[in-house]
Order: sequence, then structure tokens, then C-alpha cells
Amino acid sequence: MHRHILIPTDGSELSQNAIDYGMALAKSVNAKVTVLTVSTPFPTFAVEPGMVIDTPEQYGKRMATLAAKYLKVAKEAAAAAGVSCETMHIEHDQPYLAIIETAARRLCDLIVMASHGRRGISAIVLGSETVKVLTHSTIPVLVFRAPHQGIFTALASLT
Repeated sequence: MHRHILIPTDGSELSQNAIDYGMALAKSVNAKVTVLTVSTPFPTFAVEPGMVIDTPEQYGKRMATLAAKYLKVAKEAAAAAGVSCETMHIEHDQPYLAIIETAARRLCDLIVMASHGRRGISAIVLGSETVKVLTHSTIPVLVFRAPHQGIFTALASLT
């Protein structure tokens, strides 16, 4: 079935749910996993000067610290599940493209991502990296949306 699964994370609780689900899926089909987090480059344009709160160096350090935190959690989830896992942090101005390009470059055969659950006009206006990946990826995408009763119901169905 699947041999290499890419799981993007933004550090949110919903992304963590997708990581847990993706690890359980990987374990059930004996697949390896790559977990990716994408940070956007330092913003070079601001409407008001007060909007820029970091120097490029401070921003870079802050993004690297956040990425390391997100990826550490994913590595721990992989170890707990007994799944082979590599982690990556990429800087890209369009996260959805970084996800698609990484999946292609790493020869992934599935992308597992969280749905952030926006509905109606907010989903259209705000856009969604998940929707963009779904729209543009030629690699299958599994969108995980945690049920109301929690992640454990979904995981129980895999084992």
C-alpha cells in the first residue's frame, strides 16, 4: 500500500492529531514517515513600521526554535509508535508548494494533513494550505479531521 508518508505540521493541536493518525497508519502498513514544517521567509513588507517586531536574525532564530519544537514532538510520536521517521524544516513563501515539492522529492506516496475545520466564507477567504495541497498535488492526500470524541476513536479503527 503506502511506503513513505509525508506529514506536514504547523505545531497546532490539529496537526498533532494528524501526526498521531499518520504514525498509526504508517505502523499499520509498515511505511516510513517524513514530517515537515514550513516557515515563511522574513516579511520584507509591512503596512506600518510598528508591525515589524523582529530583525531578520531574530525572526530566523524564532522560526528555527518553533520548528525544532514541532519536529521534536513528531519524532517522539514516531518513536512511541515504532515508526521510522525523518524530520525537515524548510523556509518557503508558499507552504503548500513546499509540501508538494518535498513529497515529490522524497518519493512519498501519501500526504497526511490536518483540516483546520474552517467552513463557509472563512474557508474561502482565508484559504487553506490543505485545500491548496489537495488542489495542486498529484500525490494522494489524506485529510485528517479529528472526530468530536477525540483522536483515540480514529486510532482505534486502525489497530
